[in-house]
Amino acid sequence: MKARSLVMGLVTGAACVLTSVFGAGAASADVQPYIVGGSDADQTYSFMVSLQDPSGGHFCGGSLIKADWVVTAAHCVQGTSADQIQARIGTTDRTQGGEEAKAKKVIVNPDYNPQGAGGDIALVQLASPVKAETVALAAGADAGTKSRLIGWGQTCPERGGCDAPVKLQQLDTSVVDAGKCQGIDGKVELCTDNPGGKAGACYGDSGGPQVVQTDGKWQLIGVTSRSGNDSSTCATGPSIYTSAVAYTSWIDQNTGS
Repeated sequence: MKARSLVMGLVTGAACVLTSVFGAGAASADVQPYIVGGSDADQTYSFMVSLQDPSGGHFCGGSLIKADWVVTAAHCVQGTSADQIQARIGTTDRTQGGEEAKAKKVIVNPDYNPQGAGGDIALVQLASPVKAETVALAAGADAGTKSRLIGWGQTCPERGGCDAPVKLQQLDTSVVDAGKCQGIDGKVELCTDNPGGKAGACYGDSGGPQVVQTDGKWQLIGVTSRSGNDSSTCATGPSIYTSAVAYTSWIDQNTGS
C-alpha cells in the first residue's frame, strides 16, 4: 500500500496534492477538502466542523461528538500541536458563521500507521465547550447502508484542478462490500461507493463525517480517510472511511464517557 498522504484535507490557498489517501498533517499543503459530484448543503449541520490553521485556513473536516470534543482523521492532525488548530462549528460557510473555538488537546489513535490500514482516527479537545448540537455515534454500518458525505473538499476530480468551495457540499451514497476497496481493513473501515463512478470524497474532505439518518436525527458512522483505489484522481473508485462505530470504545475512553 502506498503511504497515506492526502486526499481529503485542505489548506486554503495551498496547492492541492494527493497520493493514496485524502489528507495529511494540518501543516501540510497536501491536505485538501471538496466533494466531487455533490451539491450545496441543503441544511445546516450543527455538528459539522472545519478544522483550521491559526490564520483561518481550512485543512480538514471533523464532527462534534461532545460539547468539547471533535473526531477527525489521524492523518489530519498527527504531528500537529493543539495551539496550531482552531475550529469553526455548525455553519455551511467555512469562512464565517457558527461558533469558533481553539483546540486544547490532540489524541491520535495509537494504531494509526501512515503505511497501513486502520487507526486513521483522532480526537481534538476544544479549549471550551460550544453550544452546537452534537452528533451521536451510530450502532452499526453494514454494507448497503445509505449514508451522506459532507465536506469542503475539492469539487473537481483532478488534484489541484480547482479551489476549495466556500459552501459546504453533501453527497448521498452508500456503504458497499469491503472487497470493492483496495488496502482496507474491513473490521475497522468502511468502503463507500462512488455513485455513477464519478462522485465521492476528494482533497480536503479528510476527517469529515459520513452520516446516516435515523428517526430524523443524523448519526455518525464514518470519518473520511483515503481513496479506495490508490488513484490520485478523486471519485474514480470507492472511498475508505474509518468506522467511527468500530472505535466507539476508544472514543468513550478518551472523552470521559
